[in-house]
Amino acid sequence: MSIIQEIMETNHSFVNQKNYQAFQTSKYPDKKIVILTCMDTRLLELLPKAMGLKNGDAKIIKNAGAVVSHPFGSIMRSILVAIYGLKAEEVIVIGHHGCGMVGLEPASILDAAKQNGVSEARIDTLVNAGIDVSKWLTGFQCVEKSVENSVQLIKNHPLMPDKIAVHGMVICPETGKLDLVADGYSHDDLKKTEQLSM
Repeated sequence: MSIIQEIMETNHSFVNQKNYQAFQTSKYPDKKIVILTCMDTRLLELLPKAMGLKNGDAKIIKNAGAVVSHPFGSIMRSILVAIYGLKAEEVIVIGHHGCGMVGLEPASILDAAKQNGVSEARIDTLVNAGIDVSKWLTGFQCVEKSVENSVQLIKNHPLMPDKIAVHGMVICPETGKLDLVADGYSHDDLKKTEQLSM
C-alpha cells in the first residue's frame, strides 16, 4: 500500500467516525498568537505540547529553520495576514537546537539536485535570471542569532504595527525545553518601539 492510499484510508475512517469533532474551532487563534517555527518532524507534536497549546490556540507557520529570509516573501505575508486578518496580537519565532539549517552550504543542495537529475543548464537559468542561488540556499551558523535576526526583521517591517510584541525562542527537540532569546515585552524593545514612532 502506498503512503497516499494509507492516508486516504485513515482519513476515511477519521471522517466516518466523526473524530474531527474533537478538533473543531474557529479560524481565529484563541491565544491571539502567530508562531513561526521549523518544519522539523520532531516538533510536530512536541512544540504545541511543550507550549501548552491545543487546536485553535495559535496560527503556526513552518519553514526550514524558522527563518524570515525576505521582508516581502510568503512568510512575512502570512504573519501580516495573521495579524490584520485573523486577530493575532503577538508573534513568536521558535528555532530549535540541532536544526538542519545550521551550517547548510548551498553547494550540498546543488550537488544533490544534480544527482537527482537537475541539469547544470537549469541551475544556470536561475543564475541568469538574477537569482542568487547561493544566498537563497545558505543556512545559518547559530540558531539563537538566526531567531534574533528574524525577530528584528518582523519587528522592523514597515507594515508591522508597534503594538505587536515579537518574541524569539529556541526549543530543545529532545526535551521540549524552551529558552527565551528575544522578549517582545522587554524594556529595550519598548524603548526601540517608542523611538521608531517618534
